[in-house]
Amino acid sequence: MEREEVKSRGWVLTAYAPRGNLTSQHLELRETILDVGSLPENHVAVKALWISVDPYLRAKMYGRDVGLCAPQCPLNHVVTSYGIGEVLRSNSPIYGNGDIVLSPFLSLSEYSVAPAEILQKVDSDAGIPLHEYLGTLGIAGFSAWVGLNEVGQVKACENVFISAAAGAVGTIAGQLAKIKGCRVIGSAGTDEKVKLLKEELGYDDAFNYKKEKDFDAALSKYFPDGIDVYLDNVGGKMLEAVLNHINNGARIPISGMVSQYTQVWTERDGVRNLLNLVGKEAKMQGFLIGSYLHLLPVFTAEMIGYMKQGKLKTKHKIYLGIEYLLESLNAIFSGINTGKVAIKVL
Repeated sequence: MEREEVKSRGWVLTAYAPRGNLTSQHLELRETILDVGSLPENHVAVKALWISVDPYLRAKMYGRDVGLCAPQCPLNHVVTSYGIGEVLRSNSPIYGNGDIVLSPFLSLSEYSVAPAEILQKVDSDAGIPLHEYLGTLGIAGFSAWVGLNEVGQVKACENVFISAAAGAVGTIAGQLAKIKGCRVIGSAGTDEKVKLLKEELGYDDAFNYKKEKDFDAALSKYFPDGIDVYLDNVGGKMLEAVLNHINNGARIPISGMVSQYTQVWTERDGVRNLLNLVGKEAKMQGFLIGSYLHLLPVFTAEMIGYMKQGKLKTKHKIYLGIEYLLESLNAIFSGINTGKVAIKVL
């Protein structure tokens, strides 16, 4: 194969950030020249189309494990993420030029060379917008589905509480719980998000946690009959308050703890009432979706069915241009976004 060069900008991790938001001191957008013609065997050159922006990315840049068992990105290397791209050149019998592919390890760069084994072909004629493979059919949707069905074992008529309900996982989880026939309450950080949950996404009720200063009192008001399933996305003080309101046999699937990600563990909020789990014979379980990949075909078929039936509404915050990685990632932790955050690479 002949040498063929393209200019490519990519995000390089230059320093770890043990606490706080990422800045240009940690991530640098660098331009390089990439040879997309002389490819190793079973490799393809990929042009990035969409990049998923998720909280777990932050966990890969601490410089040490913080509890998520997330491998740390090596310094002076391009960061990787869940993403969708188009095959530009191929030296693999599996993929041809123009194929649309999905990868959990797509380089956060405009162009990259990747081994064929980490790619999965996407049916671009299926009528599903490509960015949905990052949200509803991606990490967020699978986290919501696994959390409620496999870990939470949610059943009809149960009382379900979802924190960060207007986020990528929460917007989907609430709708899935309603499809199951549950009563669903969510918490979010603005009145606009509360309105969205109730008027567009089918939540039975929701509250603004920034206005409800006493979480214990708020949960007493919204859950007079207690909580059967709590899908935890934030941790901290909200988790502690929830433990005072769980029913016998309650389940607490822990999808994430976004309120704790930017702190070292000694600065995080402690939970003082774990003994309630014993008295209520309740279960609290963290989970990683990588342990449930064998269920991916079942999940995908079920979710596509809901989408075609019009039972799922999706919300996205899309940033236009790879240069917005820092802004989009930090925005997740400030709570200003609604729904799935993604970057469309121009």
